[in-house]
Amino acid sequence: MTQDPYKLSPESIMAPPSGMTGKMKFLGPSFILSASIVGSGELIATTTLGAQAGFVTLWVIVISCLVKVAVQVEFGKHTILTGETPMQAFNKLPGPRIGKANWSVWSVLLVMTIKLLQVGGIVGGVAIIMNMFVKAISIPAWAFVIAIIVAILIFRGYYKFIEKFSLGAIAFFTLFTFASLYFLSFTEYALEWNDVWTGLQFQLPETAVAIAIGAFGITGVGGDEIIHYNYWCLEKGYARHTGPHDRSPEWESRAKGWIEVMYLDAVFAMIIYTVVTIAFYLLGAAVLYATGDVPQGFQMIESLSAIYTASLGEWAKTFFLIGSFIVLFSTLFAALAAWTRQISDVFGQIGWIDFFNELERKKSIAILAWIIPVLWAIMFAFIKLPVVMVISGGIAGSFLLLVVIYAVLNFRYRHLVEAFIPGKLYDFILWLSVFSILTVAIYGVIQVI
Repeated sequence: MTQDPYKLSPESIMAPPSGMTGKMKFLGPSFILSASIVGSGELIATTTLGAQAGFVTLWVIVISCLVKVAVQVEFGKHTILTGETPMQAFNKLPGPRIGKANWSVWSVLLVMTIKLLQVGGIVGGVAIIMNMFVKAISIPAWAFVIAIIVAILIFRGYYKFIEKFSLGAIAFFTLFTFASLYFLSFTEYALEWNDVWTGLQFQLPETAVAIAIGAFGITGVGGDEIIHYNYWCLEKGYARHTGPHDRSPEWESRAKGWIEVMYLDAVFAMIIYTVVTIAFYLLGAAVLYATGDVPQGFQMIESLSAIYTASLGEWAKTFFLIGSFIVLFSTLFAALAAWTRQISDVFGQIGWIDFFNELERKKSIAILAWIIPVLWAIMFAFIKLPVVMVISGGIAGSFLLLVVIYAVLNFRYRHLVEAFIPGKLYDFILWLSVFSILTVAIYGVIQVI
């Protein structure tokens, strides 16, 4: 019988792998994280930002992808050392409580409710694509069909299936995107190094502030992805293989080994989504900004297809639609898998279910696998503005990042085991990450006001 990944026991202890080859075999959470990020952030928010601002805000995208990983790995370290779920850890933070749950747990539930908009926009994107293939079924109807399909897959979806599906999806679309970027050099929209350099001058036009904030919150790892990553670390077995915290030298050695694996996994994810995000942004800035075609409404997919047809020709539109379907659907797939676990975890901390009872947890995940996607579809059916919905979710995600920062600093300075206190360079990078996130958030608020 498979061990429950959310319970630590001596029977699950495993020595960490040694050497790069051995560690690579235990990567996996990064694939799911990348699949979750690529669809909403890269395909929609990043290209829309490029279409609206041109090359000038490339630096926002780069910083967004790079700076948040330090916060991600610090949270991941806490998960491996304690075996705590994200909401279990949040529930131990200082501050007021409402019922059994800490303010931060309720904040997560509130933000995730708002982020129904974001994923609803992605459902809308998939529905628009399917309508372009089968016009007999309306776009809102397709949204509910898509919701049912993704629910069926996650209803009984376990970790290994989720990991393999995510890996295949991002591999396909990444290759297609790079091919489009390469062939762009043979068109009138060919990139010049001066264009890229212009985008690294730290300029931010007032007209692009709101969408830049949304893109910052949604590209790279957002607050929700940082939280979700820890569920995949748990289900991959990093904490379970480390074993219960008994403060023995053997436990410390195992913990350090599995934390190193997690670091490699997180960096691997960062490389994937940073490179892909830059490619999407450059396509949007080179083609859509030049033509003045900013993706919006039901024409979103039609506008986005231009980043491919401009370089590859009209024949590429079909492949773009297929690729867009795969990447957006993979985002829905990975998001729903994570949401069902996170919301179940929230319910457990509030006291509505026993999250650590495996049967009860699986039942909650199965029920939410049907409820959540239907809510996404309902949101889209009523609002019908997929780009606005995705960007709005990104802004909400920026607020969630602030809650995550508070939690991570609490983990670092109040709960970290002495043997794992990092050096000055690590702390400098962590604080640089925190400072960057806070600066962008505060600057954005000031500009919007």
